[in-house]
Amino acid sequence: MNLKDARRYPVVSLAAEYLAMGHLMRRNILAYKAPPNNEGYDLICIHPDPKKSAEQIRVQVKSRYQTDCDRAFPVKAKSFDAFDYLIIVFLNNGYYYRKKPIREGVAEPEFYTLPGDFIRQHHVTMASGWEKVLTKGQDMERYKNANGFEIIARDLGIPYPGDPDGAA
Repeated sequence: MNLKDARRYPVVSLAAEYLAMGHLMRRNILAYKAPPNNEGYDLICIHPDPKKSAEQIRVQVKSRYQTDCDRAFPVKAKSFDAFDYLIIVFLNNGYYYRKKPIREGVAEPEFYTLPGDFIRQHHVTMASGWEKVLTKGQDMERYKNANGFEIIARDLGIPYPGDPDGAA
C-alpha cells in the first residue's frame, strides 16, 4: 500500500465527522450522525432538553487532511438547501504539497462552522466543472472553533453549560 492509497480510506473523512460531533457535544449540543451516504448532511444537532425546543439543525461536514492545502473544499450547489451549516475541518495531518517532511506540518485540527449564506457567496464552479468553496484570504475568525460552535448553540437556544443567564 502506498501513501496515496492510505489517504483514500474513509477513516480520514469519518474522523472529521466524529471530531465535529465531539466538539459540538462538548458545547452541550446533542449531535447525531446521519446514516452513511445520506444526501446533503452528515449530522443532526438538537437541544439537549427536548422540552425546550424541537428545532433541529442539519450540518454537512467536509474535511481536508493536508496542512498545506489551498483552504478550498468541494461542495455542489445542488446540496445548498440540504444543510443549515457546513463545518469544514482542516485536519492538518502534515505537509503533502511542500517539499518538506510530511510530519513537520502536523498541527491541531481547525473547525469552521459556516452558514449557508457564506457557502453560497464563496462558491465557484471551475472550468473543469469542479464546484468548490474558496476560503483563502477570508476573515473567518468568527466561525473558527468554539466561535463557530457557539453559532449553532445560539440558534438552538442552548445556554453555556453552568451559566444560568446563558451569557458567553
